Amino acid sequence: MLSDSSRNLPRITGLSHIGMVVSNLGEAVKTYRCVLGLEPTCMKEVKDQKVRVAIFKVGSSSIELLEPTDESSTVAGFLSKRGEGLHHIAFNVEDMGAVLRKAQDAGAIIINERRIGAEGQLVAFLHPKSMRGTLVELCAPNQESP
Repeated sequence: MLSDSSRNLPRITGLSHIGMVVSNLGEAVKTYRCVLGLEPTCMKEVKDQKVRVAIFKVGSSSIELLEPTDESSTVAGFLSKRGEGLHHIAFNVEDMGAVLRKAQDAGAIIINERRIGAEGQLVAFLHPKSMRGTLVELCAPNQESP
């Protein structure tokens, strides 16, 4: 049960991105290009997450399209169970450690402590069971990068 520890929460500074799962990244990029006039600012493979990613900047936020590259990946599992669509919402945070401590104190389930995300930032995930059915990603500047 989540406790009400909303007082003194570390600051969420904005919406980082929205993650969308797709079955074919090339076709999805064409759709975003033709329908919305968006061009990807980055396309790459994130081998440790077993996905290919296309990132579209939209104002100060972005849309992240994720295609699984391996059937054993969590994204492939999501795709097979739920099909294409919204996978996660990501927020920028000032202090990852403080946010994770507060989230855990409030009863949230932390999926992973911290790792490097597709755009080089430090990321952690909160389980959908803790967040009313939505996977939440927290993003903070990677203090270890040059």
